[in-house]
Amino acid sequence: MVFAGRLKPNIESMYMDYTTLASLRDHHPAWRMLASPHAPLVAGFLHRVFVAPNVRVMGEADLTEALEDELFALREQLGADVYPKNASAYLNDWAALDRGWLRKFYRQGTDDAQFDLMPAAEKAIAWLVSLTDRPFVGTESRLLTLFALLEQISAGTEADPAKRLEDLRKKRDEIDVEIARVLDGDLPLLDDTAIKDRFLQFQQLARELLADFRQVEHNFRQLDRKVREKITLWEGSKGALLDEIMGEHDAIGESDQGRSFRAFWDFLMSSRHQEELSERLDKVMGLPPVVALKPEPRTRRVHYDWLEAGEHTQRTVAQLSQQLRRFLDDRAFQENRRILDVLRGIESKALALRDARPAGAVMQIDDMGADIVLPLERPLFTPQTKARLAELVLESEAGDGDDVDTARLFDQIIVDKTRLRATLKRALRQQAQVTLHALLQAEPLQRGLAELVAWLELAHAGTHGLDGLRATVDEDVYEIAVWQARNAKGQPVERRARLPRVIFTR
Repeated sequence: MVFAGRLKPNIESMYMDYTTLASLRDHHPAWRMLASPHAPLVAGFLHRVFVAPNVRVMGEADLTEALEDELFALREQLGADVYPKNASAYLNDWAALDRGWLRKFYRQGTDDAQFDLMPAAEKAIAWLVSLTDRPFVGTESRLLTLFALLEQISAGTEADPAKRLEDLRKKRDEIDVEIARVLDGDLPLLDDTAIKDRFLQFQQLARELLADFRQVEHNFRQLDRKVREKITLWEGSKGALLDEIMGEHDAIGESDQGRSFRAFWDFLMSSRHQEELSERLDKVMGLPPVVALKPEPRTRRVHYDWLEAGEHTQRTVAQLSQQLRRFLDDRAFQENRRILDVLRGIESKALALRDARPAGAVMQIDDMGADIVLPLERPLFTPQTKARLAELVLESEAGDGDDVDTARLFDQIIVDKTRLRATLKRALRQQAQVTLHALLQAEPLQRGLAELVAWLELAHAGTHGLDGLRATVDEDVYEIAVWQARNAKGQPVERRARLPRVIFTR
C-alpha cells in the first residue's frame, strides 16, 4: 500500500486513507468519545455544563454535584445498574490520558481540583449538535460571505494602484446609486428569510469562535510542555537554551494563529466597538423574524462571552510564563549545586595530593614588600558633635494652642468583607437573584464609600466566577446608592452614587 509507512495523521493535509483514519480512531480523543458506550452521557453532560453556559473552569465539588444529579435522574429513568460508578470516578476516567475529554489541574496555592473541557471533546460535541435537524438552512448568507472574503483577499493583495483606484471608484459609484435610491424613498429592506439566514449564520460563527479559544489555549499549553521537555534534555550552554526558548515564544506570537488572535483582541478591546456591538445586537434581537427563531438568551451578550474567554486565555498564557520562569530558576539552582559539588571534588582531590608534592618550581610570584605605616601617620580621634534641639512649642494655624486633635491621624476605616459575604448569602437563600440596590436598602451602608467599593469588588469577583460568587452587570439600567456621612464641619449630609445595576445570582 502506498501510505503504509505513515503512522501519524497529518492534520494540515488530511489524507482520508485507511491508515490515517485508523490512527485517528485509535488515538484522537474526539473519535474515542463518539465510539464510547457512554457517549450520550458524556456529550450531553459536558455540553450542558461547559459549552452551553460558556464555562471555562469549574471546581471538582460543583462538577461532581452536577454529575451526581445527572446520574440520579438517569438511574431513575433507565434503572439502578445503568451507571454503577460514582460521579468522581467518572470524572477521573474522562480526564485520564487514554481519553482526554477533560483537563484536571490544581491552581497555585489551592488544594481543590479544577476541570476544563478539552478542545477535542468540544469538537465532538459540536459535530453531534450539527446532526440535529434544523428547520431552516440558509445558503444565501454563506455565499455572500464567501464572495466578500474573496473580494477582501483580492483587494488586499492588489499591488497595481490603477486597479485599486478602479475598484474603489466602482464601489463609490454603487454607493452613490444606493444613496440616490434612498433619497428617492426606495429603501431596499431584507425580507424575513434573509434576516433568519444571516442571523443563524451569525449565531453559528459566534459559537465556533468561543470554541476556538480553547484550541488556542491548548496550543499554548502544548508549547509550554515542549519547552519544558527541551529544558530537561538540554546539554548545551544556558545562553543557547534561553535563545531557543525565546525563539519558541516569538514563533507562537508571530505565527498566523498568534497574529489573528492579537488582531481579534485589539478589535474587541476597543470601547467603541463594544458599544457598537451592543447596540446592533439589541436592535437585531428585537426584530420579529429573529424573535420567532427563539435564539439563545446568551446571544445578546455573546461579545461579553468573547471577552471573558479571551481574558481567560490571556491569564493562562501569563500563568504559563510564570511557571516557566520558576522552572528556569529551579534549573539554575540545580546548576549552582552542581558547581559546588565540582568545587568540593577539587578540594578533596587537592587534600589527597597534599603529601605528594611535585618536584621543581610550581608557581612564581613577584618580589614581596612590606607596607609600613608609622604611628604618627594615623589620624587622631575626633569626637562627634551632637546637635542640640532648642525647646520649641508647635502652634496650630487656628491659634488653639495645645488643643490639637491628633486622634484623627490614627482613624482608619475597616470594611468587614466577611459580613458582606454573609449578608449576600443570606439574601440568596431566600431568592434566586438579588440586586445590589436591594441589598443596600435592606442593609444600609455603614462605612460609606469604602463599603460601597467593597461591594463592587465582590461584584467584580462574581463576574469572573471567583470566590464562589456569581454576578452580572446590566449597563442599561442605573441605580442610586445612598449613605449618610459628615462634611468638613461635622454636619450630617447625604451622599449619593450613580452606578450600573449589579445582580448577584446563586
